[in-house]
Amino acid sequence: MTVLASSWTDASSLGYPVLFGGVLLGSIVPVVPTGAVVGAAAAVATSSGHLSLPLVVLIAAGAALMGDLITFSICRFGGPTAVRWVSRGQHTERIDEVRGQFRDHGWQIIVVGRLLPAGRIPVLVAAGALAYPWRKLVPAAAGGCVLWAIAYTLIGIVSGGLFDNPLIATLLAAVLILLITGLLNLIAARRRKRKAEREKTERESEPTP
Repeated sequence: MTVLASSWTDASSLGYPVLFGGVLLGSIVPVVPTGAVVGAAAAVATSSGHLSLPLVVLIAAGAALMGDLITFSICRFGGPTAVRWVSRGQHTERIDEVRGQFRDHGWQIIVVGRLLPAGRIPVLVAAGALAYPWRKLVPAAAGGCVLWAIAYTLIGIVSGGLFDNPLIATLLAAVLILLITGLLNLIAARRRKRKAEREKTERESEPTP
């Protein structure tokens, strides 16, 4: 406990509060690229040794879990106005699709939703609307957050291993994560578009009664 406390007050370890605050804020209000924050912290840990990789994973996962639970609480107890605020910019059909999947694959959807870019908000909105039980939500969300933190830490480790300069390693980690996120979002958007076109074609081909 003494070691942990000293690491938070050491001037060379001020990245921990930034890591925690950035991930927590980005998990509630998606204005901060949380994956890039984790990757950057991991790059600093690898290239400079000023941060501890296990602590980076632990703090990132804890902040992400806290943010997810707060977002879920807003969706569950905040009423229609709060739900609209959380789900702004989200595709309505995506939320409806996730809501339908919850009945059979609840905890799997929560884990996958945390790992996929733009998948977290629709999952938490659907979970809140369905009053998903806390006893199932918390362990699933915790598992998803740990896997998420490990995945983005690994990207940071790669960039930190390529460059000894912490600044360059941090920038590379952020760029890599943003590129990967953009690519996955593009793939998801194309899949939604193809699905919508297929459903439209099926409706048009149905005989008129």
